[in-house]
Amino acid sequence: MVGADTASDPTMRGGLILASGMDSWISFFAGAAATVFAVDLWINYARKPRPHVLAYGIGITMFALATWALFGAMVMGWNPFLYRVFFLFGAVLNIPYLALGSMFLVGGKRAGHIMTVLLGAFSAIAITLVSTVGFQRELPEGGIPHDIFASGFGPRMFAAIGGGMGATILIVLALVSIIRFRKTAPRVMWGSLLILLGTLAASAGGTNLALGEASTFALSLFLAATLIFAGYKVASGARRAAKTP
Repeated sequence: MVGADTASDPTMRGGLILASGMDSWISFFAGAAATVFAVDLWINYARKPRPHVLAYGIGITMFALATWALFGAMVMGWNPFLYRVFFLFGAVLNIPYLALGSMFLVGGKRAGHIMTVLLGAFSAIAITLVSTVGFQRELPEGGIPHDIFASGFGPRMFAAIGGGMGATILIVLALVSIIRFRKTAPRVMWGSLLILLGTLAASAGGTNLALGEASTFALSLFLAATLIFAGYKVASGARRAAKTP
């Protein structure tokens, strides 16, 4: 409820939690880190095209786009373009594409190709909805809004599906890898553990945002991108070492 409580709290204005200067810096470093990670992945893919590298590259690039949109909004204020970019790549599609990378890496090409078809259909609908559905209220001047789109069939429902299913797939595949490779390939196990922690960081940030707690969202994006990228590097490095005679 907006009233005396929000009036007495300098971090609240109009019922929204405003981003502090620290959040702006965190979102900046998160965007910079995710950009560096994405460039590394695309260079890796250009040298040797592999489906899991492509999927991880797309997912981390989405992280970068979402965090740069968040940083731009914190500095200049929200506009429809920034919010739609932030929501599409930060709340709907990034986790599913990272899950696709893990599916190719752990589940194999057949499982990865099946998921690619399903994710392609999901992405087409999600992009259409996020790009065209109107806002139920005006964008705020600051803060990280979480209820701009109406509930029901629409962007918020697809964010819940994408985030929930993507995180579940990442967590299950990470646990499978940890169990399968804990003795035979410790580096794969540690890489899977890092991916699991990164997924939990992203999920925690999204849950807090949905509840209206925006103060840790920028940090959760930074931790998620860093941990998932580190996990990918450790796990894929172990696979390359195992194939080297």
